[in-house]
Amino acid sequence: MTDPANHRRIYASSWRYGRFDGSGEPLKFDGDDVLAGLGDDLLYHGDLAAALRQLLKDGFDSAAGERVAGIDEIMRKIAERKRTLGEQGSDLGARIAHAVDEVLDLERSELSQRNDEASMMASLSLELLPEDLLGRIEALREHSFASAAAERRFSELMDQLRHDLVQQQLDNAASQLATATPEEQAHLRDGLDALNRLIEQRAQGEDVSEGFAEFKEQFGDLFPGDPETLDELMAQLAQRMSAASSMMASMTPEQRAQFGALSDQLLSDVDLAWQMSRLGENLRDAMPDLPWESSLGSTSGDPFSILGDAQGLAELASLSELERMLSSAAGPDQLRELDLDRVQELLGPEASRSLEALARLTAQLEEAGLVGRREGRLELTPQGVRHLGSQALSALFARLRRDRVGNHAVSSTGDGHDLADETRAFQFGDPFRINLQQTLRNATVRQAQDGSVSGTVPISLTLDDFELDQTEHLSNAATVLAIDLSLSMPMEDNFLAAKKVAIALQSLIASRYPRDHLGLIGFSATAREIGLNDLPQVSWDFAYGTNLQHALQLGRKMLSTHSGTKQIIVITDGEPTAHIEDDGGVFFNYPAVPETIERTMREVLRCTKEHIVINTFVLNSTGALRSFVDRMTQMNRGRAFYATPDTLGDYVLVDFVANHSAKGVRKLRGRS
Repeated sequence: MTDPANHRRIYASSWRYGRFDGSGEPLKFDGDDVLAGLGDDLLYHGDLAAALRQLLKDGFDSAAGERVAGIDEIMRKIAERKRTLGEQGSDLGARIAHAVDEVLDLERSELSQRNDEASMMASLSLELLPEDLLGRIEALREHSFASAAAERRFSELMDQLRHDLVQQQLDNAASQLATATPEEQAHLRDGLDALNRLIEQRAQGEDVSEGFAEFKEQFGDLFPGDPETLDELMAQLAQRMSAASSMMASMTPEQRAQFGALSDQLLSDVDLAWQMSRLGENLRDAMPDLPWESSLGSTSGDPFSILGDAQGLAELASLSELERMLSSAAGPDQLRELDLDRVQELLGPEASRSLEALARLTAQLEEAGLVGRREGRLELTPQGVRHLGSQALSALFARLRRDRVGNHAVSSTGDGHDLADETRAFQFGDPFRINLQQTLRNATVRQAQDGSVSGTVPISLTLDDFELDQTEHLSNAATVLAIDLSLSMPMEDNFLAAKKVAIALQSLIASRYPRDHLGLIGFSATAREIGLNDLPQVSWDFAYGTNLQHALQLGRKMLSTHSGTKQIIVITDGEPTAHIEDDGGVFFNYPAVPETIERTMREVLRCTKEHIVINTFVLNSTGALRSFVDRMTQMNRGRAFYATPDTLGDYVLVDFVANHSAKGVRKLRGRS
């Protein structure tokens, strides 16, 4: 008999996160952990749904140090467990399970190509097949196949199944007969006699509970399965004998002759033969409704139990179903349907906890306010964009600390022009920004205290009376970051580094320099402005051409409404190969032609005249690109840095922060 508890589907009807056998609480993580796990995939592709699917496959580590195993890791556990079961259990069972999967794959493939309602209903019926292998076979016997190949494969399976089951049973019987001792045969004979007497007493209405307890103690080794009552043991034996009867009906003449010869040898002991016959009659009388003469595949019997591996076969079927479910999961929400109790039975508590955690990925992001839904699609919220930028910035500054460059913080007060809500006493060397009201009040209070105030005497001031307005630091800087999005960027593995720098710089300015302005431009064959909240979704353009002229032109217009320090930061891996012509058309040629270079340089000159500094960060520089950048920096008096994807973030952030420091550092020492 197969344990009914093992015949549960992998799917659950609602949210149900399973019990844990002392292995602790569900894995602890929050939305920030999930966002950190999405990290590079989200930045690289700009697709939140695709990044979530990749995170499902890969898993992640929480900030608390707990590992959430991904689907790929769990699939490897399934494969390992199936391999173990195949080695420990019946080769026949493994072949049957594999053949049934082949039949289902062929049928599903055929149905997926049809769009009619009948095919949709047939597909649904396949998804609702029983979990146990026998139940699946019985359901497929009644199924109207759409695929001729699937129907032919199932017919071949049934023929092979009948043959193999019979042959294996005969081989097992021969093996047992060859090794049985006279004492073992006598023990079997005595056990059958005791069992028959109990069944006959039961039939006469007698209480056999005490007698069955004694029987189990003496002969329990003959009847595996640990039945609790005589009725349970009878049900087990009846089903096996019913299956054996069905097996006899499916034998070939040769197999039937072989079985007859084995029976003659086994039952040469007349008393043993009589006990077997007596048991068969008693069981038939007690359970007449069993299909004793039916063909193989009866739902009321489990012919696989004669192989002694019914539980292993059920486990194989459950593992195959779980494997199919996980391989088709397109998002975290689909994992909510899993029965995690069953997963724990199959793969252990760690796998169950990880799948429970994976099912919560989207919920955790939504609860943290990092993602929202618009027209049914998941998108990063402005808060999510800020968190993503903060994580990128923290990672870059952590690298800088390791490299001992340092995080150059800016003091909260300085020499700007915006007044804070505080004042302070004058100190020698301070700019003379007097708060007149507080200064006069100080002088009046002082004179009243020393008795020098009388009538219309003018208020006299001393150095200690002067009170200055406290001012906030005001960098008053405007920056446009122009990122090369041409196809060469991903092809040369430069795109991800550039996008990380962009989102980190956005976070840096928002958190450290909130009075600064940041604009974003993406350019390839043409240039376009990018909204700050749209940055995570930006991907490269499937276009050739590096139109730096258009990027500088657009950046100059974006900076025209700002005062103070202005700069354009350019990140590129190629010399200009495209420009906008007088009629508005786009010209592209590789290698670059003189006209493109000259039009770009004219735009550099316009930026220079408007006091816009162009700082260029060059990736994978060629001779032509280096020559152009050198010419551009000579005209504009900006700076050029030749970086790799690994060092780009260091260069950009250190240079940006250094130019906001009190000393106004104009050069990144040792790196320009």
